[in-house]
Amino acid sequence: QVRLVESGGGLVQPGGSLRLSCAASGFTLDYYAIGWFRQAPGKEREGVSCISSKDSSTYYADSVKGRFTISRDNAKNTVYLQMNSLKPEDTAVYYCATAECGRVITAHRFLEVWGQGTLVTVSS
Repeated sequence: QVRLVESGGGLVQPGGSLRLSCAASGFTLDYYAIGWFRQAPGKEREGVSCISSKDSSTYYADSVKGRFTISRDNAKNTVYLQMNSLKPEDTAVYYCATAECGRVITAHRFLEVWGQGTLVTVSS
């Protein structure tokens, strides 16, 4: 019953944009910080961005700062990740999950909920 579902991935050229969506069902999303994570083949999972449940404070990895924007729409129970100026190194499977926001973005310590992932491919 408790689910997060990502959508919006696809193939884009370098410099292009995508908006990823993370839709929650079975729970109220605004009670939790939500993070976006990504994992490329052969690489470890990394936290990309996070939005707090308390005041909607936002956090970004240095690699995406200034290019990506995280936001939430509590009425729609959805968190978004707007990705602009995409680079080939952004290619990865992107996941949303309940999270711990901070300088380092991690999964929620006790109540982890993960989406299935959506593939973003940046290539010319």
